[in-house]
Amino acid sequence: MAHVIDYEFGISAIDSGYQRPLLDAIHLIVEGDRAAVIDTAANSSVPRVLDALHGKGLRPEQVDYVILTHIHLDHAGGAGLLMSQLPNARLTVHPRGTRHMIDPGKLIAGTIAVYGEEASRRLYGEIMPVPRSRVIETPHESSLELNGRELVFFDTPGHARHHVCVLDTRSGHLFAGDTFGLSYRELDLNGRQFAFPTTSPTQFDPDAAHRSLELILGLKPGAIYVTHYSQVRDLARMGVDLHRLIDAHAELARRERDAGPARHERLKAGVKQLVLDEAQRYSWQLPREQVLEVFAGDIEINAQGLAIWLDASGAA
Repeated sequence: MAHVIDYEFGISAIDSGYQRPLLDAIHLIVEGDRAAVIDTAANSSVPRVLDALHGKGLRPEQVDYVILTHIHLDHAGGAGLLMSQLPNARLTVHPRGTRHMIDPGKLIAGTIAVYGEEASRRLYGEIMPVPRSRVIETPHESSLELNGRELVFFDTPGHARHHVCVLDTRSGHLFAGDTFGLSYRELDLNGRQFAFPTTSPTQFDPDAAHRSLELILGLKPGAIYVTHYSQVRDLARMGVDLHRLIDAHAELARRERDAGPARHERLKAGVKQLVLDEAQRYSWQLPREQVLEVFAGDIEINAQGLAIWLDASGAA
């Protein structure tokens, strides 16, 4: 299957097809004859998940869990539809996200506020609710077993207050959603990977993001799987970069606090410059225009998230 990357320990990445290739990964853990899906992307991604299961000789009823790192719709928009196709699966979610998966009205409204109604409908379609009886809440240090394989959940705010990271104790690897930033594979150079924070609306909190990074690095995972995009290693170096870049985003926001009507464009220009600085630091081989194309959506939503953080926190 061209859209599936298989790693060791029964872990795979499924390219969700959301917006463009190599943007958004859904992860799959297979333990014997049972499976768990980590994040779901959008409704349009559901056939890819079912196809990946079929390719591994698994039936939909052999999936025990659909695990959400958080409820932003590029991670959870397809959860309701996917759950309708997996008769034995339970949905796991941070306690702050439960009500939004049962009744997604506010989640949809928040997404429309960020992307606009037309784009939201095009990207996500009709968001289906999940019955409360099929939802498991995963507070800090809770755990589940997948066919005897323990998965431990850690509360990791900073990107969102409803974010968890998931430690797979069999592999020693961690599924980090967006807490360990973005790392696009087309920019790797001679195997050297990068990380760039995502400050998207509406709950960016730099202090919490730093604490969550320290928690993740303290677990000493052998590898981390990020949604954008899949497996990363050399984690200590990437953690240093993320700390530096979280501070750079916060400094940018404070600098543009009083920019008035021009603030959003100035924030976008600042995030764009941070991307270009990383391109130079890492000697990315893509031309400048293609680098900015890869990051176009992130530049926009990082700027939006910084503005919301400024207005909500009164950051000085």
